[in-house]
Amino acid sequence: MTHTLHRKGEAHDFGDDHVLLAMAATGITHKGSAETKRKMFEILAKHPHVNCGDVKTGSLFNSDFESIRAGFQDTSVLHFVFPDKETVVRVLEDLKAADLGLSVVITGLFDDTQAACQKSGLPMHTVEYSGGILGKTERLAPNGVLEITTMCGHGLVAANLVLELVKQVRARRKTCAAAAAELAAPCLCGIFNPKRAERLLAKLV
Repeated sequence: MTHTLHRKGEAHDFGDDHVLLAMAATGITHKGSAETKRKMFEILAKHPHVNCGDVKTGSLFNSDFESIRAGFQDTSVLHFVFPDKETVVRVLEDLKAADLGLSVVITGLFDDTQAACQKSGLPMHTVEYSGGILGKTERLAPNGVLEITTMCGHGLVAANLVLELVKQVRARRKTCAAAAAELAAPCLCGIFNPKRAERLLAKLV
């Protein structure tokens, strides 16, 4: 199960939200994999992306590109967020050619992900899906807020921060883009999509 899997929203709203994570298998391929992840990072960085990172170093919104690139460890997990499915196809083609030996997970709509794999000549190995949220769901934030907070799979983006930033945007003290960047900062691993957050904030405002 991956922390990128539980993004909430309508199917039509994920056109600009495609997450990739890559990791080594502990005890099998992880020893010495830091340099392999660095090579993969450099390949992925050539493609259009809206965020990236590693939880041990940070993302583009709480660290910087060179620190992320230099900070990979054997236990690191590499993350990127891409803005469209065509980019995902090109990314998978490049990764297939590089054949670096890391496990890669793509999070997105089933049809889009399957099509990207087929176009790049890669078979889908495993399919996972979120079973939704069970329990006292009446205590959850409104759906519009959850669409933003669930883009951080570790739950580090607070619902009350979203609501406060909506107030600030309404009062013209902050733009949606600036608010989205502020929301991206607590997400350490870099799977938060600030461009989607900007759109969703505009809807809430």
